[in-house]
Amino acid sequence: MRAPLGGEGAEFSHPGADIGSDLHGYGGAAYATDGNLVWYVDRAHGNLWLLEEGRARIVMQRRADENLGDLTAAGGRLLCIRERADRNDLVEVFPDGTSKSILTSDSFLGSPRERGTQLVWLNWDADQMPWDGSKLNTGTLNDGALIDATTISGSRYESVTQPSWGPDGRLWFISDKSGWWNLYRWNGVSKASTPMAPMPADLAPPEWEAGYHGYAVRADNSIALITHGGLQQRLRIMRGNSLEVVSTNFTSFKPYLVSHGRSLFAVAGSPTQTPQVAKIDPDNPQASAPRTHASLDISTISTPEPLEFHGFSGGTMYALFYPPTVEPTGNPPPLIVRVHPGPTSAMTSRLDWSLQYFTGHGFAVVDVDYRGSSGYGRDFRRSLYGRWGTADVEDCSAVAEYLIEVNRAHRRKIFITGASAGGYTALQAISQPSVFAGAVARSAIIDPQRWRHTAPRWQQPHAAALAGPAGTVRAQRIRKPVLLIHGTDDHVAPLEDVEALSRGMSARGLPSQLIVLDARHELSAQHALASALEAELNFYRRLLADG
Repeated sequence: MRAPLGGEGAEFSHPGADIGSDLHGYGGAAYATDGNLVWYVDRAHGNLWLLEEGRARIVMQRRADENLGDLTAAGGRLLCIRERADRNDLVEVFPDGTSKSILTSDSFLGSPRERGTQLVWLNWDADQMPWDGSKLNTGTLNDGALIDATTISGSRYESVTQPSWGPDGRLWFISDKSGWWNLYRWNGVSKASTPMAPMPADLAPPEWEAGYHGYAVRADNSIALITHGGLQQRLRIMRGNSLEVVSTNFTSFKPYLVSHGRSLFAVAGSPTQTPQVAKIDPDNPQASAPRTHASLDISTISTPEPLEFHGFSGGTMYALFYPPTVEPTGNPPPLIVRVHPGPTSAMTSRLDWSLQYFTGHGFAVVDVDYRGSSGYGRDFRRSLYGRWGTADVEDCSAVAEYLIEVNRAHRRKIFITGASAGGYTALQAISQPSVFAGAVARSAIIDPQRWRHTAPRWQQPHAAALAGPAGTVRAQRIRKPVLLIHGTDDHVAPLEDVEALSRGMSARGLPSQLIVLDARHELSAQHALASALEAELNFYRRLLADG
């Protein structure tokens, strides 16, 4: 899409294009612009397109064993990452379709950023996730050859992300060397960098997709930052040694932030506003108030109530509770505990129509930041390793018990739902004595050991690190009714694992249902999302009717 400042957006890519990449399994940075050149990947076939003077053409065709992504445009050409079965290439592509590999590695590469002849990039070992350990490197480009390569920051025990050249030519990046993802500025000497605005907060999420940039160095050398974690995300401005919150009405920011003149552009939302491309003036933030939908009745929206209480082993638990917006069946209301995917993701304080669908039908809903969630520092993010299916279940159960105790949920009407890794948590929660009366698992991972081999190569180390004593979800251990929803084209969690689990539950006579949709792992297509929501609501209603 393209829009003039202050104007409406219009489709810019060729008709029928679906912009997206499958790089490393989850894609990201699938387009890049440089003057009149617009480069993008069409997800349908994985081809690289160039749009120039209104004419779109394919400049690189995808081979059967490769994916392209992490695009950045510079100097009339493109830098990108090409993933093959056993290696990554950092590739230079020219408008005439010629290309050259600058760097090849059997580990993973990302975030190529160029300034003049100086290039920086990230790499991380094939047996690690980038949020556990990665390196920031620099080198000089000499007629397409990379020379004098050296590491600036990072190791197997330090995660570096989001490198960016500032307007003054200095290099910035985010590192968790302090235990928190904080901002650093490179001093131009190998491994010499200065922490900027150190704080006990994360300035980045785990980079599941390429191309995140959650901070922006402005022309006046002030820096816009997005802090993650807790009960909402905040936009902050650092001027010199002063750090201040920009007081907008937004409570959720995706990790895409751009500075242009005095303004910032962000993908932002709030409890009453779905994510939008927003123009924000840090010096007059109230002028950046979110738009409202003309037909939207705010009184029908359930807004979150922050929960903060002692949970696991006296640790602090964070959750967002959404009360029903219509009269519930009984008082207190039935409760749906939502387990976010990842499991390194985190709850967000923004309008979610899927959630509102259930509060509008008389259910309370609670989002939980269980152990393993991001936004709470490196140690918390890694605290689920080796305990997946146990620690997360304990935390979700603790939130449910707390809401029962304070009379916000009915003890016999508690359900748990999750997608992908969250689906595994939901199924493990009803595979042991618990407060949950039933579970809905969408695109669920069933067998962590098998997932180590079926997951995209990039993700396999995560599967290995998470796996714990809970093991495979087994039909003979499940104690409560289950609804399974899965896509036919799931490249992350094999459909056959869910089908085998469904057959096992049917053989036991356990109330269960499997719905297979024509969709990918994310179940994000409109028809798939609508079908999944309707099936989930009907599942809960049947259980409530059965008492």
